[in-house]
This record gives sequence, C-alpha cells and structure tokens, in this order.
Amino acid sequence: MASSSRGFTTRLDFRLRRLVDISRGQVNGLDEPRKRKRVSFEGERIGVSRISCCCSDPVVPIRSCKSVEKCEEWRFDPKKSSHRSRIQASPSMPFASSQSCSVSKQGKFYPRCTPRNSGPQSRDSPPKRDTGIANEKDWGISLLNENVNETGTNEDGSTWYRESGEDLGENGYRCRWTRMGGRSHDDSSEWKETWWEKSDWTGYKELGVEKSGRNAEGDSWWETWQEVLHQDEWSNLARIERSAQKQAKSGTENAGWYEKWWEKYDAKGWTEKGAHKYGRLNEQSWWEKWGEHYDGRGSVLKWTDKWAETELGTKWGDKWEEKFFAGIGSRQGETWHVSPSGERWSRTWGEEHFGNGKVHKYGKSTTGESWDIVVDEETYYEAEPHYGWADVVGDSSQLLSIQPRDRPPGVFPNLDFGPSPDPADDQPG
Repeated sequence: MASSSRGFTTRLDFRLRRLVDISRGQVNGLDEPRKRKRVSFEGERIGVSRISCCCSDPVVPIRSCKSVEKCEEWRFDPKKSSHRSRIQASPSMPFASSQSCSVSKQGKFYPRCTPRNSGPQSRDSPPKRDTGIANEKDWGISLLNENVNETGTNEDGSTWYRESGEDLGENGYRCRWTRMGGRSHDDSSEWKETWWEKSDWTGYKELGVEKSGRNAEGDSWWETWQEVLHQDEWSNLARIERSAQKQAKSGTENAGWYEKWWEKYDAKGWTEKGAHKYGRLNEQSWWEKWGEHYDGRGSVLKWTDKWAETELGTKWGDKWEEKFFAGIGSRQGETWHVSPSGERWSRTWGEEHFGNGKVHKYGKSTTGESWDIVVDEETYYEAEPHYGWADVVGDSSQLLSIQPRDRPPGVFPNLDFGPSPDPADDQPG
C-alpha cells in the first residue's frame, strides 16, 4: 500500500494577523478602561500574543514586511484611540488554527496504523498553535500486543518503518511502546512518531505520544503529549495530569514558535492549569504566560502576562491578576509601552470587591491620569473550573484502562514518600 506523501510538500506560511479593538470609558472626567461585569478571561488566552498596548505618544508605525504587497503598519494614534488599543500580533504561522482548545481534530491528520505488512500512513503534519491539550481519543493510540520490527518501501520511493516492544523494570514497571516513521525517496522530508503506555504496582499509569518531522523547505517541528494517573503521596487522593509541548521552526525565515501547556486535577476539585508561549517572526517576538489555580474549596487565582518587542526597540505588554474567595477579592493589572528611544508609558489599575455590591476602582498612568471611586457593581468570577475532575475522568478512559503487570502474592509495591525529616529537628532546643 502506498503511503501518502502529501505532507512532504507541506509549505509553512508565516504571516501576521492584526486586530485593533478600541474601548473607552469616563470616570469623573478621566478616561478609564471599561470593565465588564461578567469577566471571562478564557478568550484572551486563545491568541498566543494578544497584546494590549496603550500609548499616549504620537503615531508610532511599526512595520513588518518584506515586500510592498505584504507591508502592514501598526499605528498608535491618540486622536483615534483612547488609552486602550488592543493589538493582536498573532502570526498565523504554518499551524495557526481557529479551533478552540477542546476541539482538536488531529484525527484528520493521524489515521490509525494500517494492518501489518503494509506501511503506516504518513504523519508529517505539523502541530497547530493554540489548540491546547488534546484528548486521548484525538491521538488514536493503538499499541500492538506483540513485538514487531518492519520496514518497507512505498510506490513513490518513500520508505517507512514500524516497531513495537515492551520494557520491564522494578516495582512492577512496564512500558509498552510503538515507534514508526518514514522519509521521502530523496531524504528531504522525514517524520517520526512514538506511542507508549506505562504502569507499575503503585497504581501509576501514563499514556503518551511524541512526534517530529521536517519537510523539503527546511521547516521542522516537534510535539509531545502526556496523560498521567497517580496517587498523591501526602493526601492519598487520585490525581490526573495532562501536558503538551509543541514547537515549529521555519526553514526559510527567522520564524518559529513554542508552547507548553499543563493541567492538573485531583478528586476533591483541586485544579491547576497554565501555559507558556513564545513566538518570533523576523524582527518581532512575543511571549505569553498564564495560570489558573482552584483549591476546591472556593478560592481561585488567575493571572496573565503578555509582552512583545521588535528589533527596533519598541516594547509593549499587558498583565493582570485576580484573587477571589466567597465573593470577596481583587483584580489588578498594568498596560505599558516603551518607545525605541526608551520613553516608557504605563497605566495601572485595580479593583477591590467587598462582597456587598460595592467595588472600589482605582488607577493611574504616567501621563497624569488617575481615578479612585466606589461604584455599585455585581461581582462575577469563576469559582470552579469550566473543565474539572469529572470531565477529565470521562475523557481518560484509555488511560484508566491500562492494565499493570500481575503482582505475585506477598509482593507489595515500594512507595516512595520522599526523605523523612531529621529526628534531631524534632528535639526541643
């Protein structure tokens, strides 16, 4: 059976999308960013480099182009914009996707392995940006139950291989794995992919994937995905952790991106989520970090920090943080801009929510703006994650179904709880 070679001619397109969203509010005659009563920050996190950039300077064009036809400008015009201009410098590089984090369609690019004695289908498609952590069903992981070592040549001259095996270790450790890959007839393109599942007698279970590839244009990419079930050493609660790392690099431009995503859940509702992102397109670079923490008892912490810069020296960014418990909490943030000459502009703002329908709002900027008022306003925040323990358990059936090695009678797992405290430390001084 001939393997598809469509991916060997994949071209990676690095371009910039820009979106300007202008909002304005008035507080006692002073400009203030308008706050929504119902605050949802999830949408802000879908774009890798959605930077809020505020500037009271004259118009400052930032050009990003290699030809007249593709040339675009970002302009900060205080006459047309108030203090808040939202600029999306989100390169729709080879892998930009409008899909949400929960709608990953990798199945379109990752057909299951064909039956034995025929080559695996080409999996040379690069990862997509801002698709978060895929569910296990999207990967189509199907491990073989026997050792295999196969190679072959397709009708177009491209070659392939597939091998599988099992590794055993102490404490009931077992790792079942399958590796596969292929390359074009002239070795200009290549792809690799590995699947695995791990388990031991402590109840630890892991499901994972790693893939990489390159094409004839010199573009390269790498991606890994993991899902883990284990028992927390101190609380004895079951915990599921999921993570993904993705990166891609252009072979023709100084362009590339990297993302790291993670999610952690336990059976009592404790949840932690976060992401780190980085991207570059020729003379422009951008970063984003965000995190969420729910303690399972009503306390929540969320934060985001985004910034970008150009080789000309222009820098801008936006960050915010919120903390809430039982309807009482705070929000605060800063938007800033630095010109090529080093002149800095910033605006800071804050909110105190008292839980009684009153909100204290305050802020100031380097251009002399300031406000400090108390308003009647509803307090809204997400006390629980929109995707929690019940959801991740429901989406982890393949992980939970991993069967560990049989444990002989009288043999017990070796549980490592870390180093014990020094008894001398417990003695009174």
